[in-house]
Amino acid sequence: MSEAAAAAATKSWINGDESARQMLGRAQASRPSLSLPAPLHRIPLRAGNVVEIAGPSPSAKTQLLIQTAVSCILPKERNGVHYGGLGHSVLFVDLDCRFDVLRLVEMLRHRIVQVNGCSCTADDEEILKLSMRQFSYIRCYDSCELLAALKTLHHRLEKEKESNGIGGHLLMIDSIGAFHWVDRASTSLPLGGKNRKYLSLQNVLEVVVEDLRKLMSAHPMLVIVTKATIVGTTGNDFRRNYKRWPSAGTFDASSELEGLREPYFREYMPPIWQSFVTHRILVRGSDDHIAMPKSQENNTAYVSEWLLPRLNFLDKFVVRNAGVFLVS
Repeated sequence: MSEAAAAAATKSWINGDESARQMLGRAQASRPSLSLPAPLHRIPLRAGNVVEIAGPSPSAKTQLLIQTAVSCILPKERNGVHYGGLGHSVLFVDLDCRFDVLRLVEMLRHRIVQVNGCSCTADDEEILKLSMRQFSYIRCYDSCELLAALKTLHHRLEKEKESNGIGGHLLMIDSIGAFHWVDRASTSLPLGGKNRKYLSLQNVLEVVVEDLRKLMSAHPMLVIVTKATIVGTTGNDFRRNYKRWPSAGTFDASSELEGLREPYFREYMPPIWQSFVTHRILVRGSDDHIAMPKSQENNTAYVSEWLLPRLNFLDKFVVRNAGVFLVS
């Protein structure tokens, strides 16, 4: 769009008058809500939201990212077959450096076979390739590489938009606190060059948040990050500002709520990151082992709890080869 056209559109918007219904319709058209798989399905999420999946290791955080990525990159419909995906692109930034692409492909195959009800055919392989083209992967080994990658994302998304006709819809970061303790042990981060300013631990997150804000303003997208938690006896507790609730949910949550009282998880990310996050869900392992239908083995159960916004129930889920499944 030329500068004259942009100025005319801006002037028209300023001088225009619209009803609340028209305003909501315009907002939903430009930033529609995304139907994500469980347990992220409880809250309507859309471009501009920053979702933090927090939990100790292991608590299936990366599995939730992969499950969500599969649902996004699968097409909605292809050759008259409804696959139930969103047909959106996903940009995955791996800071843990443990991402298993074979696991992504395996879950994609399961979803495709589930739709067709038979083993993969040539058409299914084409759907698999089409979906994988929607998935972009970046691996960073330290904070300097992360900062450099964020600086290049705008250009990368612009190129993909020109070549594929679509921009980024979903940005995933696994895990945002991966370099926290290494950076904390260092007095500063050398960025090279005599005239370069050294970045402290606090400044790193400030630059990360600033770059993400700029990226999201130019390319409206949903951001989902994982964060490993640590157990603490002092400091800022995730739940300290929230009241407890009576037992509720899709199962008897009374014992689960008691188990969540101690230990609690200590917040270690700086305030600038905490204020950047718009939604937070806490996941953790459970002592329960659940036998799923048509399966002779017991699966470890996990529990998810929405903290921001606060929901008065828990979800219990298991992870299998085909993906994440809620337990009723």
